[in-house]
Amino acid sequence: MKIPSPVPKRRSRIVIIPLIDIMFFLLASFMMVALEMEKTQNIKVNLPPASQSRQDYRPNMINIAVDKSGAVWLEKKRVSLTQLASVLKERFRANPDVPVYVSGDRDTLHGDMVKVYQVVRSIGIQKVAFMTDGNPGSTTP
Repeated sequence: MKIPSPVPKRRSRIVIIPLIDIMFFLLASFMMVALEMEKTQNIKVNLPPASQSRQDYRPNMINIAVDKSGAVWLEKKRVSLTQLASVLKERFRANPDVPVYVSGDRDTLHGDMVKVYQVVRSIGIQKVAFMTDGNPGSTTP
């Protein structure tokens, strides 16, 4: 006759919850280390011309150019920012979908381009693009 033991038998089992916790800890650690390895620094860059640009000339579009001295040219005529605003208002009233293309010299200051952009956007024109040189190897002034 078999007499049962008063001490219950322990069954072995695999507990995976601590393993999951360890895996999440390792994942978080590797992510934090990877973020620390990437350092973002501001450096002086010479932006290359775009290789994906395409010629898009339409007779109803407005071409604005800014030279390296900061002078604004509207369709080959030098204008001030106030004159530019009045011309843009007239053209915008005639056609609310008029596209505006702003091009700048390679040595143009960013602030001069932003001033022109602010004038264009203050009129309410939504279609504003910046023109680039289509040849990536081009060094023409």
